[in-house]
Amino acid sequence: MENQKENMDQTENVSRIPIKVEHEGEIVRKEPFWVFGYGSLCWNPGFDYQQSVTGYVKGFSRRFWQGNTTHRGTESKPGRVATLIEDNEGVTWGKAFLIAAENKAALPYLSTRECKLGGYRIYTVNFHPRPCLFSSPSSSSDFQTDRNALLYIALPENRHWLGAAPLPDIAKQILECHGSSGSNAEYLLKLADFMRDEIPEALDEHLFSLERLVKKFAADMRICLKTLMGEKEEKEEPKQDAKAVVPSFQFASRVPDKKLRCVNM
Repeated sequence: MENQKENMDQTENVSRIPIKVEHEGEIVRKEPFWVFGYGSLCWNPGFDYQQSVTGYVKGFSRRFWQGNTTHRGTESKPGRVATLIEDNEGVTWGKAFLIAAENKAALPYLSTRECKLGGYRIYTVNFHPRPCLFSSPSSSSDFQTDRNALLYIALPENRHWLGAAPLPDIAKQILECHGSSGSNAEYLLKLADFMRDEIPEALDEHLFSLERLVKKFAADMRICLKTLMGEKEEKEEPKQDAKAVVPSFQFASRVPDKKLRCVNM
């Protein structure tokens, strides 16, 4: 009962996100703008951009509570992808992309990918770039400046919402679901790899716990993760039996035949 109450409290908090709501059909940008990604956008943005920066947004935690029936699942077997829930103490790391004002393709692409197919809505949040430890304050002052960024969040009222569940159940669902973009496990594992490789100091217990469970269940069920990741499994060629080497005298030096002559002295 306590877990159910906690999940209900978290779901109620989502509807009170203190950020500006954008109407995706009315967005017109006359200046370059930023888009913050915390899911597949981190490793597969799918649009042209001028610059990408790792960083974080405050007040949110990442959860695999959003269903997906196109990219990573189907209508009969929806997968689970990441969304954000409001969390006063939360910090969510990801990557922000700077899009040129004259880029007229990025927002329609994201609107289709995230809103029409994914069930997300657009908001504006404050994005904090990751501190650059190897630059002087003067040279990195602009880089360190916080800036507004568009953010796509799925809320409980959308039709794809799956909500909270025990982590083992979520991991098993992720392991068995596939969509037009590939396996649901690929989505999770590539996101975990991105976080580990590009932001090793970031903490995300929910994400990495699911990664551990998916790998464990895959091992128990003898499921090849390379296949789920879209990689071809390398097949070992059968080793041929070694043959005994027979010495050959084909190239041995030959002594020419000699004839003896009888010489009268």
